[in-house]
Amino acid sequence: MINIPKGTKDVLPNQSYKWQYIEGVAREVARTYNFKEVRTPTFEHTELFKRGVGETTDVVNKEMYTFEDKGGRSITLKPEGTAGVARTFIENGLASSPMPLKTFYITPAFRYERPQAGRLREFHQFGVEVFGASSPETDAEVILFASTLLNKLKIKDVKLELNSIGCPKCRAEYNRALKEYFKPHLSEMCENCRSRFDKNPLRILDCKEERCKAIAQNAPKITDYLCDDCKNHFESVKALLKNQNVEYTVNPNIVRGLDYYTRTVFEFVSTNIGAQGTVLGGGRYDGLIEQLGGSSLPAIGFGAGLERLILLMENTSVPFPEDEKPLIYLAGMDDKSRAKAFEIATNLRSNGVCAEVDHMQRSVKAQFKYADKLGVKFVAVIGETELNEGVLAVKNMAEGTQTSVKIEDIYTYLVKEEN
Repeated sequence: MINIPKGTKDVLPNQSYKWQYIEGVAREVARTYNFKEVRTPTFEHTELFKRGVGETTDVVNKEMYTFEDKGGRSITLKPEGTAGVARTFIENGLASSPMPLKTFYITPAFRYERPQAGRLREFHQFGVEVFGASSPETDAEVILFASTLLNKLKIKDVKLELNSIGCPKCRAEYNRALKEYFKPHLSEMCENCRSRFDKNPLRILDCKEERCKAIAQNAPKITDYLCDDCKNHFESVKALLKNQNVEYTVNPNIVRGLDYYTRTVFEFVSTNIGAQGTVLGGGRYDGLIEQLGGSSLPAIGFGAGLERLILLMENTSVPFPEDEKPLIYLAGMDDKSRAKAFEIATNLRSNGVCAEVDHMQRSVKAQFKYADKLGVKFVAVIGETELNEGVLAVKNMAEGTQTSVKIEDIYTYLVKEEN
């Protein structure tokens, strides 16, 4: 037998309704915030992620699924959603669209890392990206979108953590301060952090190695080095959230794991999904479009892992709506009545009724047992007598009552009973 690859997971029919529910809620929140869907390829040229995500990140250095195709091109399965959407924005000339352009996506993504609770090598993201708006109100709206999504899913005990990591202007001074702090500790740090020291010392703050985390604990805080523009922007974002009664904590250690972020970064964190507690995270990335070859344009977004949302909801006993069950089962007693049952079921389905029929040539008794396992509300029996009289013997499975209904009236009967 060929087994599933490590770090991947099958979504079985008795679980897929949970995914559909979360995706449906996300799409509905997107509708109310006027975000339109964008779909990008599962794989892109590797250079897109090296330039966009950042060569000093763990994602690019350790976690990407990269291969050479038959044309000798370096191709990578997308490790996250933002870079692909940014490439789409540039390549399709969307900068000429009315601004801001507000988009969302639901996509698979791939990272080679140690599988753990809520984090697989193939995972799925719901994300949003807003292009063209630099105002603090845009930051607040994106964070409110995320908060609304979690609230609609009835997810509780999730804390919002905020930070600002500044702009290139104030980041330069901060990087100098970081280098001065980390230089005496270089020999104690991991190889990755020693490499990051010269290329991007901010990345050291995101290291997961315990020895590096301990050293970084007392490093200078970016919030002490923000320029006036970044400081005012961050204060405005906080004020807007406060006015909307959104609780948050400023966490100066949040830098996010990708190089493209600037200014506002944020995470919604839970203690109910193991050590990796980030449920949803994002931030502003005002330089990415220009970095990828487009015009200078501000942008902001976030991503949420669907597997993590499901795990969190299951771990905290958040109820999922029940999976839809067939409303009626048409039970035929012989070949003629089975054919009629199939015809009736097809007509009901064309009118939007979830109907089921026998495909296994079961006895009527066995069909009733099967219908009961399916959770069907009504079973309609049709045999020679019913065929001759043009009726169905309809049993309400919950109440145990039985009614004779004309075949042509079965749709009207079901609608009436349901309402």
